[in-house]
Amino acid sequence: METNYDVIVVGGGTSGMMASIAAAENGASVLLIDKNRKFGKKLLMTGGGRCNVTNNRDVDDLIRHIPGNGKFLHSTFAQFNNFDIMNFFESQGVSLKEEDHGRMFPVTNKSKTIVDALVERAKALGVTFCPNSKVTKLLFDDTQMSGVKTETDTFLAPCVVLTTGGKTYPSTGSTGDGYRLAKSAGHTITPLYATESALLSDAAFIQDKTLQGLSLQDVSLAVLDEKGKIVTEHVMDLLFTHFGVSGPAALRCSSFVNQQLEKHDEVPVRLDCFPTKSLAQLAKEWDMTYQTSKKSVKNDLAQWIPERLADFFVTRLALEDVASYQLTQVQRDSLIELLKDFTFPVHHTLPIEKSFVTGGGVHLKEINPKTMESKQKSGLFFAGELIDINGYTGGFNITAAFCTGHSAGVHAAQIASYFQY
Repeated sequence: METNYDVIVVGGGTSGMMASIAAAENGASVLLIDKNRKFGKKLLMTGGGRCNVTNNRDVDDLIRHIPGNGKFLHSTFAQFNNFDIMNFFESQGVSLKEEDHGRMFPVTNKSKTIVDALVERAKALGVTFCPNSKVTKLLFDDTQMSGVKTETDTFLAPCVVLTTGGKTYPSTGSTGDGYRLAKSAGHTITPLYATESALLSDAAFIQDKTLQGLSLQDVSLAVLDEKGKIVTEHVMDLLFTHFGVSGPAALRCSSFVNQQLEKHDEVPVRLDCFPTKSLAQLAKEWDMTYQTSKKSVKNDLAQWIPERLADFFVTRLALEDVASYQLTQVQRDSLIELLKDFTFPVHHTLPIEKSFVTGGGVHLKEINPKTMESKQKSGLFFAGELIDINGYTGGFNITAAFCTGHSAGVHAAQIASYFQY
């Protein structure tokens, strides 16, 4: 195998494959190294094996859905964005379709379609693949990159792109190698934490599995601070589990929960079953419908919310043996308030290894946002989950990975071209 290249990309995932393609499209000879036998291993798992490849929103909306330093991506998205991702795959013969919340999937419903398109494009451009190889060391002098060492070989190049991913799903190879390599080149790693993670609670009703398996649609889940003010709020689906809550609403709250858990032992979250209606509206509707009902409160409430949740709320308020027409004003108000404000504590999230996305990473102040090049070492570039950027599920993290990878690849090829003269 050739040992001299213009650009070496370390990590054959989403951002790594796109970086390789972008560098090769710009005239660079490229080596793509990955410690797995096959490339795109984590990408195959995304979107439930269907690969939510990006999201069909305008750029400003994209950035709003990347709460972990999304503003850093303005320069990146000005060069290559979600619409360019869609155009890229369409140009490779991969038809995409839009689903709920703007999520884009391959028409085939198979992640393999996306991975194959990336691999085939890279091969067509002459990218050299080096699987089953772990990079153990970056090679550089005081200012400039010169290559990498693997466990068996040394490869030389004036530009190296690190796209090794975070620490989620370590079985895919994301074991944090990139953080160690970045540190060796003088970079700072911000604290790592789980994002897009299920929420764990020690609350009695969770431990008793009272609501386990109960799914709620279009409810609000809000994270509250110590003063009861909303830190973040999301109206999406929610699932009660044997350990806490999961589903899109919980996942989107998780990074904010972890940030609060750095300061507190527990974090309150508030469930609102009717986020589009006020307390007054609900009270009026209840009175109009059930004020004279001789059915039990539980039976009437079950017309509004799932029966198990109705049973839980009624028991919580000691209204098991009360008919709706017997409700006092105070009892009615307590019931309506619980529908709008059921607050319970969260004590943990799942660990990074079992979460979807790693928060934290290579410090953004040490990366040029226009080029993704290191400010510490010329010729060193970063992209993907390795850097301190994280978004919500729904195609936002993959979009950031593809786009930062593309930017890093383009600019690495440009820098490398200066060494050819």
